[in-house]
Amino acid sequence: MADQLIRATAAEGGIRAVGIISTRLTEEARQRHKLSYVATAALGRTMSAGLLLASSMKRENSRVNIRVKGNGPLGGLLVDAGLDGTVRGYVFNPDVELPPNAQGKLDVGGAVGSEGFVYVVRDIGHGYPYSSTVELVSGEIGEDITHYLFTSEQTPSALLVGVFVGADGVTAAGGILVQIMPKAAQDEALISTLEARIAELKGFTPLLREGKTLPEIFESLLGDLGLEIFPDVQLVRFDCRCSFDRVLSALRTLGEAELLDMIEKDGGAEATCEFCGEVYQATDQHLSELVQDLQASAIAE
Repeated sequence: MADQLIRATAAEGGIRAVGIISTRLTEEARQRHKLSYVATAALGRTMSAGLLLASSMKRENSRVNIRVKGNGPLGGLLVDAGLDGTVRGYVFNPDVELPPNAQGKLDVGGAVGSEGFVYVVRDIGHGYPYSSTVELVSGEIGEDITHYLFTSEQTPSALLVGVFVGADGVTAAGGILVQIMPKAAQDEALISTLEARIAELKGFTPLLREGKTLPEIFESLLGDLGLEIFPDVQLVRFDCRCSFDRVLSALRTLGEAELLDMIEKDGGAEATCEFCGEVYQATDQHLSELVQDLQASAIAE
């Protein structure tokens, strides 16, 4: 099944639900960054969470940045996701591996750490981005983003995200976000029912591995609560905005002296994009042209 995101409402608009399948994009990230099993799970969960958060934004170029910095050996991770369905990200220490946790699952919480912070920046495409910082709850990502939503946005939410990765790579990844909107915030019976149903779920990826589709998962949770699934299916993908021109622009900021030193000592420059792992090679000719451009700009001034 293609990576995709769907939206739904229930309880006459009192519940908002968004689901995502992110298997292929998580596998692409694993391959690009040569991630360990636990690093794949941590980054995959956060990329799904980023896309789910971005899905509620309105303006065309809106994006969400999630940075997780914990006290675990993973060091931290950074994800950038857009309303347009694109996402990218990286892990600080991609080769970290840990034994399974007490439940026999990948120990994402141990890798991330339970002490630290989640930093979320919402950029709506104009003006100052909205930023918020909350403490980590468990390092398991889903619980931490749920804590962010309740603490910073005062929205009662449940976020389930998961990644199943084996010897052949990522075979299931995605998540679901369910939120109680203000019009239903005082309906204790509805909230209690929803909490009980979510608690009964064993996780998100087991449902995918059983062959469940996103509409079927929504139906099991909200089918008797006036579920309305929106017809539009949004495709999502791993995508990075890096380019050779951007690399040259960054090199230009180093200045004439530094560029001349790189030409003399290294005969060029190599730059690797942290978000996607793409490697760019700038030859001595490229650097010489940058030097000439800087010199011309200095004369013009």
